[in-house]
Amino acid sequence: MKVTFAAPSAFTTVGLPEQQRVELWESHNANALIGLRCRSLTSSVLEATEINLQLDRLHLARVRGTSHVVERDQSMIRSRPTDAVALFFSLAGEAFFYHDDGVRTVQPGQLLVCDADRPFMRGFSQGLEELVLKIPREVFAEATGVQQVTRPLVVRFADGANAMAHALAAQVGAAARTEDPRPADEPALLNLVAGLMGNDSAEPSGVHRKAAKAYIDRHFRDPRLSAGQVCAAIGISGRHLSRIFAEAGTSLPKYVLDCRLEAAHALLQRPEAAAMKIATIALECGFTSTTYFSNAFTARYGERATDVRRRAVVARSVRRD
Repeated sequence: MKVTFAAPSAFTTVGLPEQQRVELWESHNANALIGLRCRSLTSSVLEATEINLQLDRLHLARVRGTSHVVERDQSMIRSRPTDAVALFFSLAGEAFFYHDDGVRTVQPGQLLVCDADRPFMRGFSQGLEELVLKIPREVFAEATGVQQVTRPLVVRFADGANAMAHALAAQVGAAARTEDPRPADEPALLNLVAGLMGNDSAEPSGVHRKAAKAYIDRHFRDPRLSAGQVCAAIGISGRHLSRIFAEAGTSLPKYVLDCRLEAAHALLQRPEAAAMKIATIALECGFTSTTYFSNAFTARYGERATDVRRRAVVARSVRRD
């Protein structure tokens, strides 16, 4: 399975000349994501930030902004076609979506799926924070079997209401950020999209496994994380959860342990780790026993945690010199 790990890029209107912010925001979106016309709802200037991550075929983004309206009409579509399906995951701020199929209100915790080349208008009276997944129409059709998204679809993803949507939001959110972004697994994302759209050809165990891993990736630092929590989040039984990990040649406890060890290994190489106790590092990565952490770390990496930290300190010192 191919994993793409590109560095996200960020753009913000904050600090730009006030009279040019809308124009520059429109220009950025047209080049980086989806071409839109934008206008503010109040007399206050637009403050908006966008984090973009381009994979081989998919595009991920995180958008924050003050109150405004965006419109994508026929002339914009002709001049800036995307030939893509867009998935908007609302994190904060109620929004309206006006489409030739009618008007929908999208609440935080809901996902909107639409064809980005059909005219629409979106309004954010309270501002917004959302995640975006843009999928080329051909790729979307190949993964889901859905040739056209003729009507917008609204799905709740918060609190595990829909396992596939919840897992998608978790993976997009973890990758589309500037601080400690996680690698984006493009095949896994498409597998989850297929499950979300009800593609019968999507292998159910694989979809559930990706959903489980996405949940664990978000919560492995919690020492109270349990199989029961994972089951509740993605809507499957404990027996099925064990089976889908076994089919991949592993187990849920091993996957959780691997996540925690990888996080600890990365933390040990950061400058702030030099002043941290090993027990503190273990706790921050989800371990409740320092002895267990030390033994598991040595078994996994063939050296002690203190050795990794010491080597990182020496390497930084050499670079400074």
